[in-house]
Amino acid sequence: MSQKQDDKNILNDLFSVINKLILMMVLLICVLIALPIGYYISNLPARPTVVMQDVPALIAEEKKLVLEYWIAPDVNTISDAAEKETVEYGKELIAHTSKYLGPMGSVMQISNGMNCQNCHLQAGTAVFGNNYGSVASMYPKFRARSGGIENIQKRVNDCLQRSLNGSALDSNSKEMKSIVAYINFLGGNVKKGEKAVGSGFKDLAYLDRAANPDKGKAIYTIKCVSCHQADGSGLLNPEKSEYTFPPLWGKNSYNDGAGLYRVSNFAKYVKYNMPIGSTHENPQLSDEEAWDIAAYVNSQARPHFNVPKDWPDKSKKPVDHPFGPYADNFSEKQHKYGPYKPISEQLKKREAALAAEKKI
Repeated sequence: MSQKQDDKNILNDLFSVINKLILMMVLLICVLIALPIGYYISNLPARPTVVMQDVPALIAEEKKLVLEYWIAPDVNTISDAAEKETVEYGKELIAHTSKYLGPMGSVMQISNGMNCQNCHLQAGTAVFGNNYGSVASMYPKFRARSGGIENIQKRVNDCLQRSLNGSALDSNSKEMKSIVAYINFLGGNVKKGEKAVGSGFKDLAYLDRAANPDKGKAIYTIKCVSCHQADGSGLLNPEKSEYTFPPLWGKNSYNDGAGLYRVSNFAKYVKYNMPIGSTHENPQLSDEEAWDIAAYVNSQARPHFNVPKDWPDKSKKPVDHPFGPYADNFSEKQHKYGPYKPISEQLKKREAALAAEKKI
C-alpha cells in the first residue's frame, strides 16, 4: 500500500507542476497581447470634442454634401390647379411623346416614335442624364449652332426636328406651352444665369487615339443588344405606341443633325447612364468602351437633316462636329472620330492669339 501511495503523490505533484506551467504560459500570452494594444491605444490621436454649438454647422455640412446635385422639384407642390394641370401635361408629353405626337399620336403625327425622355432621362430630371435643370436659368441665350439668340421654344423644336426627326410645334399650341411650362417649373429652383450642378452631360476625357467603331461593335454586342437589338432598331412596347428601348440608328432614330450624333455627346451619355443600372457615380463602361460604342452607333445609317445654315461662324464648331467645312485643316473623319486633342489644342492656340490681338 505504501508504494501505491507514493506513486499517487508523485502523480499529484506532476499534475500540479503542469497546471502551474500552463497558467504561467497563459499569463505570458496575455501580457504579450496586451502590450501592443496598450501602446496602440495610448498613441491614438485625441478625439475632437464636439460642443452643442458645433452641431448645426456639422449638420449643414452634411446636407451640403447630400444636396450637391440639382434635385427636380415635385409637381405635387404646385397649389394652382390650372398651372399643375399644364405642367403635368408637359411632363406627360416629355415622358410619352410618341403617344401624343408619334406616328400614331393622339394629338398629331409629327415625330419618329421616340420619346423626349429617351435622351432626357426620367422626363428630364436625372442627374447628368441630359436633364432640364439649367434650361430655364440659361435661356434665352446665344447659340453658336444657329448664330443667334434662342428661346426655349426654339430649343424644343430643335429636338423635335433633329432628335425625333420630325416637325416643329406651333409656339402657341397647347403642347408647346405645356412643355415650356414643365421645363420652367423644373428649373424654378435655379437662379437665373446659373447652371445647375449635375445638368447636361458629365465631362469625359478625350482618348489619345481615334474612337474605334469596330471595337465599339464588339462591346455593343455584349452590353447593348439585349435592349436596342442587333440591328439598332430598339424595342417597341406591346401596343406598338412607343419604344421601351429606343432605336439607335435606322429610319426611326435621331437624324445626323441631332446633338447625339456628335461622338463626344453620345460617349458622355452612355458612359454615365448605360447599360441600365449605371449612374454617374457607378458607371459600368470604361472611358474607352464609351467612346468606341459612340463611334460604332454613329457610324450607322440614319436620316439626314439638311441644315446648311448651321454654324455660320465655322471657327465655333465643336472639335467633334462631323461635317465640314472647318476653320482648320483637320479631316472630316478626324473631326468625327478623333483623335480630338490635336484639334482642341489648335483651337485653344487660335483663341489665345485672337484674344492677344484684341488687347493690342
